[in-house]
Amino acid sequence: MQQNTEEKNDLELRSLDTVCINESQLQHRWYHNLKYLFLGILFGFIFIKAEVISWFRIQEMFRLQSFHMYGIIGSAILVAMISIFIIKKFNIKTIYGEEIIFHKKKFNKGQIYGGLIFGFGWALTGACPGPLFAQIGTGATVVVVTLFSAIAGTWVYGYFRDKLPH
Repeated sequence: MQQNTEEKNDLELRSLDTVCINESQLQHRWYHNLKYLFLGILFGFIFIKAEVISWFRIQEMFRLQSFHMYGIIGSAILVAMISIFIIKKFNIKTIYGEEIIFHKKKFNKGQIYGGLIFGFGWALTGACPGPLFAQIGTGATVVVVTLFSAIAGTWVYGYFRDKLPH
C-alpha cells in the first residue's frame, strides 16, 4: 500500500513536467541525435552574431539601458505564440506522426520564486543557461563556473522538489 501511494505521488509530481507527458516513445539509433548537435552549433553561432551571449548586452538589459535583448526575447515569444497557434489550428504532428499535446498548467507561487531566482542568477552572472556553451566556446572560460552552478542548481531542485511549492 505504501509503495502505491509513493508511486501515485510520484506520478502526480511528474505530471507537472510536460516532458514526462509528451515524451516520445520512439527508439532511434545513436546517430539520430547528431542533428540536434548540429542545430545546437548553428544556434550557438546565431547567438554569437546576435550578441545574445554578450555579458554587456545582458547587463544593458537588466539596467534598462538598451532594447536589444528585449527585442530578441519579444520576437522569440511572438514566433512561439504563432507557432503554437498554427500547431493547434491545423493539428500538426511531429515528423514521426506523433500528436503534439499542450496541457494546461495552473499558476502557482513556485513559478514566482523560480522566476526570481532565475532572473537574479541571470543578472548576476550575465549568462542565461541557453547560451552557456556558446559563451564558453568564444573563450569566456570563466562561464564554466556558471555552467557548474546551473548543474548544481538543477540537482538541488531535483533533490528538494517534493518539498518545494508547486
